[in-house]
Amino acid sequence: MPDVLTLKEAAAWLRLSERALYDLARARRLPAAQIGGKWLFPRARLASWLAEQAEAGEVAAPPLPILAGSHDPLLDWAVRQSGCGLALRAGGSLDGLAALAEGQALAAATHLLDPDTGTFNEPAVRDLLAGRGVVGIIWAWREQGLLLAPGNPSGIHRVQDLARPGLRIIGRQPRAGSHVLLMHLLAEAGLRLEAIGFLPEPALAEDEVAAAVAEDRADAGFGIRAEAAARGLDFVPLVRERFDLVMRRRAYFEPPLQALFRFARSAGFAARAARMGGYDITETGQVAFNP
Repeated sequence: MPDVLTLKEAAAWLRLSERALYDLARARRLPAAQIGGKWLFPRARLASWLAEQAEAGEVAAPPLPILAGSHDPLLDWAVRQSGCGLALRAGGSLDGLAALAEGQALAAATHLLDPDTGTFNEPAVRDLLAGRGVVGIIWAWREQGLLLAPGNPSGIHRVQDLARPGLRIIGRQPRAGSHVLLMHLLAEAGLRLEAIGFLPEPALAEDEVAAAVAEDRADAGFGIRAEAAARGLDFVPLVRERFDLVMRRRAYFEPPLQALFRFARSAGFAARAARMGGYDITETGQVAFNP
């Protein structure tokens, strides 16, 4: 084996996913150097780092400090401003829970509706993380709805209107909470997925939905009020949803998450949420579920 490993070689050697190793390298949590746009890992120093983790009894702990899962602009801002040291890994609510289950994240951001109970997140967590000793902490309640061009030139007023022929709809990746919620709303309206003119490439984050509508690449999208307000778009509210951070109980007491929730109690955080619009933070930091 070479003395210097590529990202792929180091990930295979450590038995981590390449994305998890990349996040750790960017967060400067292990020996690595970025040269010519590529991450390189000195094998000897990596071995020493691994031995130190083993001696400290940390091998079984989640890679520190990664917050995986759904994208939320208020959360992104708070992570940066709080100095909590968390590395963001946005990939959708289901991906976040999977990363948490696999020990590749300290916490997961999620907003998954359970159609059978009408509740958010706890049923999915029970299914995917049963017996893992996790807890759900409320981040915020958010308004989800239809993002439309200023003045609503397409005359879209309800979810049924999305099936109108010729409309261009920007969707989300299948493992995103917003996609799961929109599929539920379409089913409730009696609409088949094939009836909606989704663009070929989905948006991977909330701000990408707003950008597609603002730049006239789409006639409508499904997302949060805060992103509509940021782009000066029209907004049709459809759902009030709860956005939670899910973590192992012991992880709640780790410095990164303590710093984040401490910042979320500040006046500056409240003022930012109010300016962005579409957020209710009165329950932020409260336990949502503790199965």
